[in-house]
Amino acid sequence: MSSHLNFILLDAAQVEEFTVLSLLEKGGYVMYPILFLFTAALFLFIERYLYIRKTSRIDENFLHNINELLLAGNIQGAVTYCKNSKFPIANLLERGLGRLGSPIRDIEDAIENKAKLEIYNMEKNLGILSSIARIAPMFGFLGTVTGMIRTFHNISTSNKIEISTIASGIYEKMVTSASGLIVGIIAYVMYTLLTTMIDRSINKMEIVAMDFIDLLHKPANKK
Repeated sequence: MSSHLNFILLDAAQVEEFTVLSLLEKGGYVMYPILFLFTAALFLFIERYLYIRKTSRIDENFLHNINELLLAGNIQGAVTYCKNSKFPIANLLERGLGRLGSPIRDIEDAIENKAKLEIYNMEKNLGILSSIARIAPMFGFLGTVTGMIRTFHNISTSNKIEISTIASGIYEKMVTSASGLIVGIIAYVMYTLLTTMIDRSINKMEIVAMDFIDLLHKPANKK
């Protein structure tokens, strides 16, 4: 009875020691680049998410205020209002206001060029996040290969084949494969979310640009 109780307590102690950290340690050295890729993906996502969210913000009364200044003939006031605005989309209108007096097509080109620059800034480093989504599973596959190599090495050097002989290699194989896939999936989800946010921001820019061009026509029509 006493030996049976000790066996139960020993099993309980082993179960308690089986944590996520101890499981990851079974993956071997391949886990280090996988963890590095996960950390880099998380950092890039947070940095890009905050930047894109800030860039896409705009005040609902922003265009209305610009319209009032243009109707009053206060072009410089409209430019100053755009410069003092906290919304990055105002940079597009500031570029357009700086071209007033030129043909509408020139104004549209100026706004479009500025918009391309803003879009480039939003998409910055997204290629790295996309690469992480593809590279992480490759490291998982590398862990699978090294795990199988370890397994066969243990078998070849062991006089007596037991489950413990191949357990370390199997652990390394399964842990790295799962970790690489998980990091790849998470990075891909992050990349998809950011690209969706960028698409929405581009749509907002297009709407603001079209409304601004319409505002330029209204004073001329009233004259």
